[in-house]
Amino acid sequence: MADPKGFLTTARQEWPRRPVGDRVKDWDEVYVPGALLPLIERQADRCMDCGIPFCHDACPLGNLIPDWNELVSRSDWRAAADRLHATNNFPEFTGRLCPAPCEAGCVLAINQPAVTIKNVEVAIADRSWQDGLNQARPPDRHSGRTVAVVGSGPAGLAAAQQLTRAGHTVAVYEREDRVGGLLRYGIPAFKMEKHHLERRLAQMRDEGTVFRTSVAIGRDIGAAELRARYDAVVLAIGATAWRDLDVPGRQLTGIQQAMEYLPLANRVCEGDFGTSPLTADGKHVVIIGGGDTGADCLGTAVREGAASVTQLDIYERPGDLRDELAEPWPTYPKVYRLSGAHEEAGELRTAPAAHADARLFAASTLRFSGDAAGHVRSLRLTEVDADRRPRPGTTRTLPADLVLLALGFSGPERTPGGLVEQLGLDVDDRGALARDADFTTNVPGVFVTGDAARGASLIVWAIAEGRSTAAAVDRWLTGTTRLAAPIGPYDRPMTV
Repeated sequence: MADPKGFLTTARQEWPRRPVGDRVKDWDEVYVPGALLPLIERQADRCMDCGIPFCHDACPLGNLIPDWNELVSRSDWRAAADRLHATNNFPEFTGRLCPAPCEAGCVLAINQPAVTIKNVEVAIADRSWQDGLNQARPPDRHSGRTVAVVGSGPAGLAAAQQLTRAGHTVAVYEREDRVGGLLRYGIPAFKMEKHHLERRLAQMRDEGTVFRTSVAIGRDIGAAELRARYDAVVLAIGATAWRDLDVPGRQLTGIQQAMEYLPLANRVCEGDFGTSPLTADGKHVVIIGGGDTGADCLGTAVREGAASVTQLDIYERPGDLRDELAEPWPTYPKVYRLSGAHEEAGELRTAPAAHADARLFAASTLRFSGDAAGHVRSLRLTEVDADRRPRPGTTRTLPADLVLLALGFSGPERTPGGLVEQLGLDVDDRGALARDADFTTNVPGVFVTGDAARGASLIVWAIAEGRSTAAAVDRWLTGTTRLAAPIGPYDRPMTV
């Protein structure tokens, strides 16, 4: 603890965002470049000597938060980077994309704004790249064992890097044309520019990890062939089976899944298209679903030049403060939050004035209507109460030329004759792949990690699961492991 009175004398100050009028004209990250480092040491000073760091337990990775806060406050960036990377393979990802449950668990958050843990994390990550601290760490010797990782999202990448560093020969299979999974094609560039991903992939290649793109396991390579080639297989295939909306008019064209829309916008940024085939330019856009994926669609539609954008959330508007009875500290509270995308929609007046951040809460879709050509043109909705019962007299119609469904995911894809069926994997009652506490499936040598087994979750959980799965695989292959597994919340299967 560098300054015993830091939390009393220094106010919380977050990484400032660029002006809305500037940032909606490009796909660069929303934050002011270079503005974080000058203020972050003082922010780290706010970390209390709280005795029991509940932020540890709130973080699925068990990040050593008080340690690196103190080191940053003393400008010891090298030691801070060592502490950070001891538990997190990709802090430049989590520092930008994680909703920071650690801050909800900060002891200071009991009655004051929490320490800006997420900002400190990303500052350390960026500074470690700037100072050349993230050198490749190839293994001293190879084990002679081989592992296939199917899927290159954060869980797959974390597992692959850990297993490569343990000395195993690792190949990552990705069905898309580029590596990264949702980090590549699901997360808009204004939330995380892809050069952060590219330099981490370059580090992994230098360490010895091999990436094979445009290869769909179960189609291009059969599951039996994959098992015969490798000593172990790790499935990190995500939960990509999206939920749909069964209401009248769903068959109209112009109603798309969010994960059909977002990848095309990302491909424009990659240079694959000049304009997205599903562009929102000049259209009235309605997004159904109040989560982060819906907000990503919102920010994307604004940048594409939508005539209007409205996001529907079936839940009532959360309160501005934590409900101490329903969600006491240190649980992660459901409170009203204003993302960068919502801020943009509000300032640009792309939503009705009564809903300045483009969200309609407690709104349920009744039906879609279209034109003679069969294209959607409007959406009929009603307000609902907390039990999702319609409120009389609240129906209304919104113009809608493009409707995006962001309703979450039910589990991994299970196409007939596909990977899951070829392997004969057990599936639980949630539609996720079944596994035991060691991340093993019912098929010997086949492990599953991340959203495919856990269900759609946070990036920090994906990385934590990837690290834990790597430790389990290493132990299965060699009888022991030196790989560190996370030490976070109690409800995660543990490997030690």
